Amino acid sequence: MRHVRIPVRLAVALVALMAMQGRGTAAESPSYVAYAQGQYLTALHLAEKEASEGSKEAFTLMGEIYLEGLGVAQDFEKAADAYAQAADLGDPNAQFQLGTLVAEGLGVKKDLRIAAKLFESAASSGNAAAQYNIALIYLHGKGRDPDEAKAIEWMKKAAEQGNPQAQYDLGAFYQFGRGVPIDKAKAAEWTGRAADAGLPEAQVEYAVMLFKGAGVPVDEARAAKLFRLAAEEGNPVAQNRLARLYANGVVVKADQVQAAKWHLLARTAGISDFSLDIMLSKLTFEERATAEKAAEDWRGGRLTD
Repeated sequence: MRHVRIPVRLAVALVALMAMQGRGTAAESPSYVAYAQGQYLTALHLAEKEASEGSKEAFTLMGEIYLEGLGVAQDFEKAADAYAQAADLGDPNAQFQLGTLVAEGLGVKKDLRIAAKLFESAASSGNAAAQYNIALIYLHGKGRDPDEAKAIEWMKKAAEQGNPQAQYDLGAFYQFGRGVPIDKAKAAEWTGRAADAGLPEAQVEYAVMLFKGAGVPVDEARAAKLFRLAAEEGNPVAQNRLARLYANGVVVKADQVQAAKWHLLARTAGISDFSLDIMLSKLTFEERATAEKAAEDWRGGRLTD
């Protein structure tokens, strides 16, 4: 059974950096223009001036610069302070970023209840990443009392805004009936959306659904493509499934060397497969050497077929 996860590190991303609204648009702000051009120290100095004039977006930009250590030494305390000032002025992006720092205890004291309050404020303003995080908080009861109904509500909001992880987890809710009735079609729909967005775990899950016809018409060719995409991204389960396709000539042309290459990669990542081990043992010395080189080339970033 697939489980919904709380990430070890909640995603830190400055959402729609150049689309934030200030006294004009952020894109019109000199500090953001300098930032976009990679002139980080100039951006910081300009942001400090704009912040002194009351720009919440400028405080948020200062937080980003200190958080990432762009042109300055990374400083979580300064990042948290800048985000806090922007959050107090009502910037949902800063509320989200400060929430991640508070949730992890970076630059500030760790406090999941305060983090939850910040995420909820940002989520109420439409920040999809915050909506996803507050959904997890309600789901697992960390920072808020457990409330499955609220978790589903926020997960749906984040998924509908296009957050791939939320789409993937919402698909799991429908697949296993957690907080909602089991609905294989909706499970496939949301998992498919996450797969289309490029989430490797969703690509694997949706590919399995396509092979089985679980909530979606059977489409083995598309499933094979999704296994390939996820495998190239380094997903070991996808690498194992792709190896099986090559070994058995399903959808793709049978190719024992390719099967061995992907099996070796998956096995190194901890995915065992006795039948593929047997296939590997039957290769000639030259075939085994070719497969091992292909796997090594893949690890080095040189894709081969």
